[in-house]
Amino acid sequence: MVREAGTKLVAQNKKARHDYSIEDVFEAGMVLTGTEVKSLRAGRASLVDGYALYENGEVWLRGVHIPVYDMGTWTNHEPRQARKLLLRKDEIKRIAGQVKDTGVTLVPLSLYFKDGYAKVEIAVARGRKSYDKRHAIAERESKRETQRLVGRRAKGLE
Repeated sequence: MVREAGTKLVAQNKKARHDYSIEDVFEAGMVLTGTEVKSLRAGRASLVDGYALYENGEVWLRGVHIPVYDMGTWTNHEPRQARKLLLRKDEIKRIAGQVKDTGVTLVPLSLYFKDGYAKVEIAVARGRKSYDKRHAIAERESKRETQRLVGRRAKGLE
């Protein structure tokens, strides 16, 4: 059987980029059972309530919902069980050093397949206040308006 090439996005946490300011991003593998992989290949997962924890020299993914595989038998998995993340030792040390700070958390950004392996992109993030969110939205809209005006000027419409 030929291994898959490229990336296939399974789930994305769009709200995380709005609610948190992202400081550092890591790509991690996951320890999964067979039915979890089959459910992910079907494109079924949710990162909405997901978070990651550093415990005893390991990083764990919690709260991520991978639904039960429909064709599974008694070997099916629990939908919201804790899943161990596979990272290099230096990455784990970097994460441990950053998570010690107060107000910093590990948030999953996306879950995808890369060259046939299930990967999760986790970020060291700091929570935003509501006024920071409004400021980010205003900044994004002003950039969009500036680009629109530059494009119109280039076309000779203004």
